[in-house]
Amino acid sequence: MKITKAVIPAAGFGTRFLPATKAVPKEMLPIVDKPTIQYIVEEAVASGITDLLIITSRGKDAIVNHFDKAAELEAVLERDGKEELLRLARGVSDKINVHFARQKEQKGLGHAVLCAKSFAGGEPFAVMLGDDVVVNDEKPCLKQLTEQYEKLGASVLGVQRVGMKNVNKYGILDCERENGRLYKMRGMVEKPSVDKAPSDIAALGRYVLTPAIFDCLEKTEKGAGGEIQLTDAIVKLMETEPVYAYDFEGTRYDIGSKQGFLAATVDFALKREDLRDEFAEFLKRTAANL
Repeated sequence: MKITKAVIPAAGFGTRFLPATKAVPKEMLPIVDKPTIQYIVEEAVASGITDLLIITSRGKDAIVNHFDKAAELEAVLERDGKEELLRLARGVSDKINVHFARQKEQKGLGHAVLCAKSFAGGEPFAVMLGDDVVVNDEKPCLKQLTEQYEKLGASVLGVQRVGMKNVNKYGILDCERENGRLYKMRGMVEKPSVDKAPSDIAALGRYVLTPAIFDCLEKTEKGAGGEIQLTDAIVKLMETEPVYAYDFEGTRYDIGSKQGFLAATVDFALKREDLRDEFAEFLKRTAANL
């Protein structure tokens, strides 16, 4: 069965980027000139997703507006023959059906995913976290995972090694290699200390899940941070069906950290033909003075 539905949880406060996120959703902070969440949506489109649910909360209307049709703006651009600007204004809105739901209480990632139960409609679906932007021009990260799901018929998590010094930032896997880049999971721990981490293989913001995850989420109590953790529900899921992990290929940027956000901004700018040369010269002059 092909995966055609995806969920983007976008209800968090974005406190690590205050004061900017006091009035602007962190998902709308731009990498160069495009909101972070649009990179995630473009990956979904390139991976064959046709229906997308964005989980929001109070104060996130800017996300809804961004993916809505801006009829007046588009009419002006079309009248003036500004075709390239018109294309940018439309973005990906005409390539995917975007739906919205509100997470009324901040109860954690697991609870946010549970808000998508009706949307999933008993079908397998993808979860894409906006804090992780992954670049692979040949095959998008999510596409790599959906292809594995189609082979296995089981949930698949996108993973990479993060180094033992960083295990306390992620959900860390206890797993064994199945073949190539594919692992079969035995367990998972949310943000463990180094001495309790079963590996340095971390779940990094991309999941393809069977609908059985919703029963597990409904039975999951508050865990790390006093929140309902998706990690804990996945551990419950492993009690009744196999769960796999795939070491995806691609360059990942942790947009949830200022360092990752800055790195993405620099790298994305250097890939732009209209910005690269002048920006590269600026970086060289700046680096020479460090």
